Amino acid sequence: MQSFRDKYKLNFPLVSDTEHKTLEAYGVWQEKSMYGRKYMGIARTTYMIGTDGKVNTVFPNVKVEGHLEEVLTALKA
Repeated sequence: MQSFRDKYKLNFPLVSDTEHKTLEAYGVWQEKSMYGRKYMGIARTTYMIGTDGKVNTVFPNVKVEGHLEEVLTALKA
């Protein structure tokens, strides 16, 4: 994780959720399916959390293309 953070010059710590507690709390640890095979995985979702700690906006089923612009528009609103 440290090498990823350094590679992308991130200025904040990264955490690991190996027991899926946070993932489950946010409802993003879900059953997925690919080529008929079912497995558990992370649903790609973005949460915007305010300085008060409350979730302001949820973007479910995120697709990389265009998502940055979508988030920036929501931040400006």
